[in-house]
Amino acid sequence: MNDDPQMQPVDPAMVRYLRVLVTALTATMIIGFIVIVALFVTRFARGSDVSLPDAIALPGDATPVAFTQGADWYAVVTKDDEILIYDRITGQLRQIIRVDMSE
Repeated sequence: MNDDPQMQPVDPAMVRYLRVLVTALTATMIIGFIVIVALFVTRFARGSDVSLPDAIALPGDATPVAFTQGADWYAVVTKDDEILIYDRITGQLRQIIRVDMSE
């Protein structure tokens, strides 16, 4: 018995077909990469429309833990498990929400 595999003849049409497939895949990947880079550039070039308040007057001895904001409000979460919601235009305290952790 001969353990050496015999060389199969190479079909030139199959080689041409594979070359076209590899070229098409390469072109698709390059175009996709260019599109992704262009989207990043156009998205981040606009900058941010977010404006943060210069100062926030917290009531009493409240210690801030987290900050978030919406279109016309911003909120501060305090160490005492309260959420203080402020008006973005006037900076006045709109609402205090007490977070109850008991079940």
